[in-house]
Amino acid sequence: MFGMIQKSPSPAARMQIDAQFSFMSDLSRRVFDSMQKINELNVQVAATLMEESLSNTRQLMSAANPTEALSIIAGQSQPAAEKIRAYQQHVQNIFAETQAGMAKTLESHVPESARTAEAMVREVEQRANEETSKAAQRQKEALDRLATATKPPAERASPGTIVKTAH
Repeated sequence: MFGMIQKSPSPAARMQIDAQFSFMSDLSRRVFDSMQKINELNVQVAATLMEESLSNTRQLMSAANPTEALSIIAGQSQPAAEKIRAYQQHVQNIFAETQAGMAKTLESHVPESARTAEAMVREVEQRANEETSKAAQRQKEALDRLATATKPPAERASPGTIVKTAH
């Protein structure tokens, strides 16, 4: 393997690779930004839950009797449900923003990707045509050599060449 010559990609292939890399980098950046926003939201929600949990525990500990404790617990359920809905809405907004951003990224990269893919197809087609021509030429030369080799010696001689025959 060390003796093999590494052939660098053609300009069209290089452009296609660069276009695909750019596209994937931009998509990855969009996904990373989205996950970062989700993470920040989760950290914020966790901190708020901890604070509220401590506050709710203090309220329950200060309850004078079980009826008051049940009243405190009942009063805390409605705000908790609203907070869950708000969290879900934030997550949906982040995903919708990410989806719109990914669509924009795709839209901005499609023309370049299509152009580089077309250039690469043309290059592959040209190389295939060249290789087909070369292969056809080699095949023709091989058939000519074979035809010449199978002819009797008198027919193989060039015009004007004297062929000696044994009597």
